Amino acid sequence: MRILLVDDHPVVRAGLSAMLAAQKDFTVVGEAADGEEAVRQSAYLAPDLVLMDLQMGEGIDGLEATRQIAALPGAPKVVVLTTYDSDADILRALEAGAVGYLLKESPPEELFAALRTAAGGETALSPPVASRLAQRFRSPQLALSQREIEILELLAAGRSNREISKAMFISEATVKTHLAHVYDKLGVDSRTAAVRCAVERRLIRL
Repeated sequence: MRILLVDDHPVVRAGLSAMLAAQKDFTVVGEAADGEEAVRQSAYLAPDLVLMDLQMGEGIDGLEATRQIAALPGAPKVVVLTTYDSDADILRALEAGAVGYLLKESPPEELFAALRTAAGGETALSPPVASRLAQRFRSPQLALSQREIEILELLAAGRSNREISKAMFISEATVKTHLAHVYDKLGVDSRTAAVRCAVERRLIRL
């Protein structure tokens, strides 16, 4: 199983490379420190799997790199490995084409098993991530939609309703409707409370 490692921290890449090299069925064929290099290496090396960090310095982030890699001919499978476990990050990564979402706190055995699962064509999720997604399905009436999450992120960035409407290409009336739904689902009655609640519940991150 040929693996490309993508992370902007050399120590993290070195640690992962050493762990994976100790497994007989894994071979690390390359490393990348940013999203652009990840896309280039994926096209050139044709790995079976790409282990992708989400947040990396300058240039495109892990989400955009995942999207571009997933569009390559004979695309390798991308498994995200990150510290972020917000609903926003998880949903966007899967939407971008990732077949797995793992947390860096995962024990090595869990990481190895997940990579083998992903290589077999199945979705691989860390238990906390799987639990968050399952909760969304168990209580769909309380789960925020992708658009509502995007609006919350813009709220957290201090954007006004007018600025949100321009950023999302929707009317201010539609923004207000979405906000009303968000307040109702979160059980709050203000913008500040909505942002605070969303961060506490790990729906978004600041």
